[in-house]
Amino acid sequence: MAIIKELLDKKSSGVWSVSPDATVFEALSLLAEKNIGALLVIRDDKLVGLVSERDYARKVILQGKTAENTRVREIMTSGVTSVDPDTSVQAAMAVMSEKRFRHLPVLENEQIVGIVSIGDLVQSIITEQAFTINQLESYIAG
Repeated sequence: MAIIKELLDKKSSGVWSVSPDATVFEALSLLAEKNIGALLVIRDDKLVGLVSERDYARKVILQGKTAENTRVREIMTSGVTSVDPDTSVQAAMAVMSEKRFRHLPVLENEQIVGIVSIGDLVQSIITEQAFTINQLESYIAG
């Protein structure tokens, strides 16, 4: 059974973040530049929230605001759920499914060590299942 640390070891080491005082436009620019769907929101080296493309769509565009005049702190999700690196991929998937979000920060002793997406977890589960199937086919074939 895979754990989150194993996923993080395979991913690029960059954790992209933005200040709560940044404009939403700045956050969107970074999202586009890095081709990612969410940013951690950090103040004084502490995780204070998460901002995603979904936040932009629902809390800026649909409310008639502009990205240039809206601050990240106004639209970010605060009180973010996180996991530690030793959490199983299945447990992390259960948390994300239950709470209906797509990005999950990974903290170790309150220090940010990474972020995983629902896509990362799905890919890990598919890889693990493919390995198991291959092993079973090999066993059956003798």
